[in-house]
Amino acid sequence: MYNILGPNGRKIAYFSMEIGLNNEMPTYSGGLGILAGDTIRASADLGLPLIAVTLLNKKGYFMQRLDSEGRQTEHHQDWSPEDYMELLPYEVTVKIQKRDVKVKAWLYEHRSLTEEKIPVLFLDTDLEGNFSDDRQITHSLYGGDRRYRLKQEMVLGIGGVRMLNSLGCSISKYHMNEGHSSLLAIELLRQNGMNAERVKDHCVFTTHTPIKSGHDVFSHDIVMELMEDYVDFETIKKYGGEYELNMTVLGLNLSNYVNGVAKRHREISQEMFPGYKFSSITNGVHSYTWVSSHFRKLYDQYLPGWANEPELLVRVRSIPDNEIWDAHKSAKKELIDFVNSKCDANMDYDTLTIGFARRVTEYKRPTFIFSDLKRLKKVNDAGKIQLIFAGKAHPRDTMGKVFIERIHQYAKELKGEIEIAYLENYDMGIAMKMVSGVDIWLNNPQKPLEASGTSGMKAAHNGVVNFSVLDGWWIEGCVEGVTGYAIGPKPEVEKPPEQIRIMELDDLYNKLEYIMIPMYYNRKDEWINLMNNSIEMIAYYFNTHRMMHRYVTEAYL
Repeated sequence: MYNILGPNGRKIAYFSMEIGLNNEMPTYSGGLGILAGDTIRASADLGLPLIAVTLLNKKGYFMQRLDSEGRQTEHHQDWSPEDYMELLPYEVTVKIQKRDVKVKAWLYEHRSLTEEKIPVLFLDTDLEGNFSDDRQITHSLYGGDRRYRLKQEMVLGIGGVRMLNSLGCSISKYHMNEGHSSLLAIELLRQNGMNAERVKDHCVFTTHTPIKSGHDVFSHDIVMELMEDYVDFETIKKYGGEYELNMTVLGLNLSNYVNGVAKRHREISQEMFPGYKFSSITNGVHSYTWVSSHFRKLYDQYLPGWANEPELLVRVRSIPDNEIWDAHKSAKKELIDFVNSKCDANMDYDTLTIGFARRVTEYKRPTFIFSDLKRLKKVNDAGKIQLIFAGKAHPRDTMGKVFIERIHQYAKELKGEIEIAYLENYDMGIAMKMVSGVDIWLNNPQKPLEASGTSGMKAAHNGVVNFSVLDGWWIEGCVEGVTGYAIGPKPEVEKPPEQIRIMELDDLYNKLEYIMIPMYYNRKDEWINLMNNSIEMIAYYFNTHRMMHRYVTEAYL
């Protein structure tokens, strides 16, 4: 047994395709990985006996470069794992396409403010003796074709379980963070004499998306080509799907506890996968990580202990309003200076600043605010606004790339009236500046396709006001006019999609023009009250400490 385990041997194994723990380690692409990182941080704070398993991704996700027209190109993000972690002296093999693929693990230890440590295993196949193609399995996050993806998921699920065994881990629960790691359940079946009930007792499955394409599916031809020597075909069909291997179905069939990541997402998941029982544990964010240095100082002074007890943020009213506002102004200045240095922008500190940053894809509707430029200009006449965007489009998401180009076109078209900037290569560092430095956090996905969303929670921790469609977590977090504002009708309103869209656009423009802009410019005390409400009523609850308490009591015990 290696000494990373501690006296308990680690009872919870947390598997995730991507984990974002360090901005210099490009081992994440977006929300799923950042959530996984926050989960590990909170688990360390709480002293949970958890060990995490993921893939190394030696070439990262990709480095985004944008030209003056907004055309995205992707570049490898080479990095050196030895600068951050230690290669362990253990090796396991996974049979892929009739070949024994060797797998090693790098150890990264996350240490919390409480000095508790969580070990994270980054699996690596780039080893001497492996076939050339096999060495590349752990190179690129979400890269390659379907065969490449299935190979990655075999290494993660099967190789991950075997690596934990080689380390001498005593695992009582295997938590699959999305379907990418579901093959661990097949490995557990093999190790438990094909006793499905015993495997279910050990497995927890969390699904993260209501989008059909977000659930990994592999044809049986590919499965048998890569896994023929590993498991019999009838087992795959029995637990993963009669006509194709659906990784979500596999996880559902071999887990006793299954959950969505918001109350609304639980309902959508039940509709997508009828016959399965879903619970819901709404996501959170790691409070200390996502609070800017300016607000950290305030919280440290007035709310001692908040970093490990974020529920203390409910007492934010003990902080004088002028100090809340000064902290926000400092964070905003930092963001505006950064934007002006990186972009061809002329933003100022006093203008109402709206932020939109997330993965760029069609259902997130990144150009929604530009749907009616005449209305948008009228909004700007009521009180000047400026817009900051950021986000990567997946290399194969042609429409996502088009949206980035369109935003650049709007920036040129509106130059001199509304200042618009697009920050390239969105990462954790840029996210921190944006969620703390803007005045309004905008989110307008197409309902009901937002499973949860967490960026708005980060914004609320910094007193930034949320303005969002009622989907995902915001259904639970929005108290209209108190914690922020909703865009469009409630989910229960049943109208044709185009009519819903019209209602959302009206709400977007009208609330900006008639409510939010006048309040920001003319009634600053009311605006600061909104900021306080965001911290008091959102941040105190929508955090990973609360989330992990729920997982422990409902899923792990």
